[in-house]
Amino acid sequence: MPLKQKKVAISEEEYLIGEEASQIKNEFYDGEIYAMSGASKNHERISGNIYVSLYAHLHDSPCEPFASDVKVKLGNDFFYPDAMVVCDDQTDHDYYTETPTLIVEVLSKSTRRYDETIKRTAYQSIPTLQEYILIEQDFVDVEVCRKNEGWQSKHYLLGDEFTLDSIGLTIKVENLYKRVKIEDITEFLKTRNNRG
Repeated sequence: MPLKQKKVAISEEEYLIGEEASQIKNEFYDGEIYAMSGASKNHERISGNIYVSLYAHLHDSPCEPFASDVKVKLGNDFFYPDAMVVCDDQTDHDYYTETPTLIVEVLSKSTRRYDETIKRTAYQSIPTLQEYILIEQDFVDVEVCRKNEGWQSKHYLLGDEFTLDSIGLTIKVENLYKRVKIEDITEFLKTRNNRG
């Protein structure tokens, strides 16, 4: 879980003003501020890979991808997803949206529980959200949860591909893990190269 700071009584406006001046990102949940720790290289590789796939696919679309610096607002809470797509932004604010169509989180040991519980529950309450994707960074596993399937989890591994139905994009799992340095990838590439 991100580092929790003391519970402080601040308004939404104070939080947003503070975020613009802050050197680090802070999420705001249930009246508490959570400092976001720095990301690993593997985390950034995966986040970059998914963002590039979204950007390339949506370049002529009304849907727009965002990386990890734009927040999602849910009621009085604010979260920073690792990537998201917004197809009909009804929010008149430069630093957050309330209407994401698709949200991606890259999991780590320190954030897994937070992303799989608090954020999952919060995100799945967003009326516009169609898909929630969780990508492991320490081993290969892509979990896709779709609103039209009752938010049931489907897992995809190396050799698999999956389709993000909300934007019509099919992605190979191995493409999300390009340059990622973990044993699963090393073994997969060895096996594939030995066949060739």
